[in-house]
Amino acid sequence: MKRLGHMRMFGLAVAWFVAWAWALLAGVGGLSLLIREGPLPITNGWFAMFSGIAACPLTGSVLKKHFHVAVPAYVQFAVALLIFIAGRIAVAVLLHRPFIPQCSGRCW
Repeated sequence: MKRLGHMRMFGLAVAWFVAWAWALLAGVGGLSLLIREGPLPITNGWFAMFSGIAACPLTGSVLKKHFHVAVPAYVQFAVALLIFIAGRIAVAVLLHRPFIPQCSGRCW
C-alpha cells in the first residue's frame, strides 16, 4: 500500500514538471514569436502562447483563488492540447503547410 503512495507522488511530480515545461516552452516560445514576427497572421504564436497558458499549473491556482473555479489538471491538459491542435489546423489551412512539420534534410 505504501508503494502506491510513492507511485502516485512520482506521477504527480512528473505531471507537474511536464505542465511547467509545456507552459514555458509553448507560452514563452509563442510570445517570443509574436514579439519577433508580429501579431499577424493569426498563426504567428497565438495558439502556442495560449496553449502554454492553459497548461500552466499557475493558471489553475489563479482560477481557484480569484474566481472560485476548480479546474482539474486533466482538463487543463485537454484544453492545452486542443488549442495546440487548433493551431496546427490553422497553419495547415491558412498557410497551406503540412499538419505535421516535415524534415527537410538537415533535421538531425
